[in-house]
Amino acid sequence: MALTQRSQRTQRNRAVWLGGALLLLLVVVLLGAAMLGAERLPILDLSEQQWSILYDIRVPRILLGACVGASLAVAGAGLQSLLRNPLAEPYLLGVSNGAALGTMVAFVFFQSLEITRPLLAFAGAGLATIAVYRMVKNRTGMNVERLVLSGVIVTTFLSSVIVMLTTLLDAAKLRSFTFWLLGDLSQATRNGVYLSLGAVVIGTIILMSQARALNLMMVGERDAFDFGVEVGRVRMMVFGASSLVVGAAVAASGSVGYVGLIVPHLVRLTVGSDNRLVVPFSAIAGAIFVVFADTIARTAIAPRELPVGAVTALIGAPMFIYLLRRN
Repeated sequence: MALTQRSQRTQRNRAVWLGGALLLLLVVVLLGAAMLGAERLPILDLSEQQWSILYDIRVPRILLGACVGASLAVAGAGLQSLLRNPLAEPYLLGVSNGAALGTMVAFVFFQSLEITRPLLAFAGAGLATIAVYRMVKNRTGMNVERLVLSGVIVTTFLSSVIVMLTTLLDAAKLRSFTFWLLGDLSQATRNGVYLSLGAVVIGTIILMSQARALNLMMVGERDAFDFGVEVGRVRMMVFGASSLVVGAAVAASGSVGYVGLIVPHLVRLTVGSDNRLVVPFSAIAGAIFVVFADTIARTAIAPRELPVGAVTALIGAPMFIYLLRRN
């Protein structure tokens, strides 16, 4: 008993230290991102013009990047635990493309109603999630090949519909929308930040409330049911929370891929598979990852910019191949 208590105390202390280190790293990355860019800003003694660049342009963009990273990472953590598959993440499952299609529909047909973008993005993400789950689930459970194949099918279908809708746009809007589809934080607005922040806070709280149930479901839904877990309710809560955060993130920034794959996996390698730690730590690490990637995207070939989704894909694609080979 004493050994067990000592082990639990050691794990708790380790989690506190890791959480503190992640928060400190987040502050460092946020400050670095604020100072770096096409024009480097000093930490102190900002001129009026530099203050305007910092407050009006960089701060909304950095905060939106942090919210988007946290959103995609917690969605990936939740889906991986629910589907018991380390390859489950919003981009690979077509959830991001579902949200992108919803945003595209709002952009083409309801351009004057700004609120329709997040609403239709949420609806698109939810429908894509349900479609993939229906395709994957069968009497014998689910496996890696079936999950990846279903995600590819849904992603390809949704991408085709998006391409068809882009033919309705004029040349100027088409270029802007194509850049947005690849992941773009340059159009960050304060309303977008507020919406994404609200969604990620609500979604993270919902997923953390289901952490114990997800821990039990990782050994199998039938076993979890025997332990008293309401499997259907947990499934709906995780799908709903994931669709909410992904919809808000994609509506604001486009499809930023692989965040939900890389971040939860690295967090699990560090703190273990307990979702009470994985979900909040993934939120912090996801914010760090996307803000860092966006800093690279806007400084690598300054004054021109790369889509942040291209930078995350450069890191995420090799990681995906590595995980696929391991499974």
